Amino acid sequence: MLKEDKMIPISSYARTMVTSMTESLKIPRFGFCDEVNFDRIMTMRVELKKFEVTHSVRMSFMPIIIKAVSLALKKFPKLNAVMDKNVENVICKASHNISIAMDTPEGLVVPNIKHCEQLTLWEIAAELNRLQEAGSKMQIDPEDLKDGTFTLSNVGMIGGTYLVPVIMPPQLAIGAIGQISKLPRFDRQGNVCAASVVKFSWAADHRVIDGATVARFSNQVKRYLENPSNMIADLR
Repeated sequence: MLKEDKMIPISSYARTMVTSMTESLKIPRFGFCDEVNFDRIMTMRVELKKFEVTHSVRMSFMPIIIKAVSLALKKFPKLNAVMDKNVENVICKASHNISIAMDTPEGLVVPNIKHCEQLTLWEIAAELNRLQEAGSKMQIDPEDLKDGTFTLSNVGMIGGTYLVPVIMPPQLAIGAIGQISKLPRFDRQGNVCAASVVKFSWAADHRVIDGATVARFSNQVKRYLENPSNMIADLR
């Protein structure tokens, strides 16, 4: 507990976020939420973790989510887009540079994993681990902060369930992932069973993206995560 007032200088990282968040408030955005059954993804991760030593990479759930989002963005390219400075054109980006919101010692930093559409799960995991380590040491390379096209925020890491995510301009959409919760759900036979459930929250720029598009995109991500064989079928 403080006994007197304390002045804390705003770091260069924080000043960047101040500017970005101020611009974000100008965006008319809307939200969409859904839940995803993670039972099959949890089984998939158990199998993948057996190969962590071989790949020298720690496999969390995030690389799987990132890959599912990237595959869905191929079907909904308008969500992987940025607005130009004059607010006259939407530029759909060929590269899926997925930004990851990170909690660091100096606050929020949002580096990105570039070309996720071209990377394997292990390559995405390696990049994510690299960025997380750099963030913990406040050594994020400025290049890692440039040219993000879509953002994900894993609020579940700190026990969160839902989040109203804030769009990172000039991007047009963002997703937030909650914690895994064991909840009662009905199976196909109508029996109550325990399910591993994750809440997903999406926000998008309503000037150029409509609710139906985000709902369909969310459903596609859900299909990939609830049935990973769908992901495998769409990999190239």
